[in-house]
Amino acid sequence: MQLDCKELGMVMTIVKSSKDTNGKSLEMEWTLSPNSGGTPIHIHPTAIETYEILSGELEVFKKDKWITAKAGEKIIIEKGEPHTFKNTTDEIVRVYNTHQPAMEFENFFKGLHKFAKSGLIKDGKMNFKSIVGISTLWTNYPKEIVSVKPPLFVMKLMGCYGKLIGINFK
Repeated sequence: MQLDCKELGMVMTIVKSSKDTNGKSLEMEWTLSPNSGGTPIHIHPTAIETYEILSGELEVFKKDKWITAKAGEKIIIEKGEPHTFKNTTDEIVRVYNTHQPAMEFENFFKGLHKFAKSGLIKDGKMNFKSIVGISTLWTNYPKEIVSVKPPLFVMKLMGCYGKLIGINFK
């Protein structure tokens, strides 16, 4: 299944779903657009995430520093480890990404696809309304993903506001 999130600079293809792995993992192949940002710095409280670079170079923030990962390299993010990623090059980057265990990550990424297609992102840029929208998504999956920067309380506040005005991605 392909989740086209070009508005966010990425296309994700689910290679192995939670159902395929009996909940052990969610495995995806990502294509990241040139000069595309990633997510806010976050943790996965009870899951391990890996980035295996298939082509290009990916910048990964792990704990407290940025690391450049090149094709053939793999970065493992342990449970509770602050991280994010971005493509700072003029080339497309392909990444094999896993979350172990699968938990509800597949639904989270399907919600991300809905968010990307919602029309809240204008010209590839986030604004207040789109930040509220993404906050509703993130706060719907607290066992999977927890924002570190911005702080969780800010994300929760924005998510509550979004739900009050009828914006919710799940």
